[in-house]
Amino acid sequence: MEPDCIEKDTELSAPVSRVWRALTDHNEFGEWFRVRLEAPFQVGEEAHGPITHPGFENVTWRAVVQQIDPEQYFAFTWHPYAIDPKMDYSREVPTLVEFRLQSTASGGTRLDLSECGFNDLPPNRYKEAFENHDKGWTQQMKNIADFIAGHP
Repeated sequence: MEPDCIEKDTELSAPVSRVWRALTDHNEFGEWFRVRLEAPFQVGEEAHGPITHPGFENVTWRAVVQQIDPEQYFAFTWHPYAIDPKMDYSREVPTLVEFRLQSTASGGTRLDLSECGFNDLPPNRYKEAFENHDKGWTQQMKNIADFIAGHP
């Protein structure tokens, strides 16, 4: 059985409230995640907008917000590596992305990220989606750290 989840974590030198804002304010999220979201995150609603990362500008980012527990937990579902505008991904089971925040003894924040559900993807999509998201989340954890460092 292939791995079902990607897990990443990082410790950020900022209080939980600052990290929370970077995660859940749609404009701040969009800046470090490289997507221009059209509206604030709302539980049960789809967040969407054009990806701004070079080479992916023709792709619309879409995610459905599942849960927001202020300064603790933020989760959404989406179709991983759904970058082909000609393909209908709506019949696939989406993966679940979860962010968890905890204060650290130093006054910073531990940010834990998981994305699970890759084993529910069609076999022909699993490898490409898992590998690209594994690399992508490594970069996104760096992106949020750099964003917060540059926007205290």
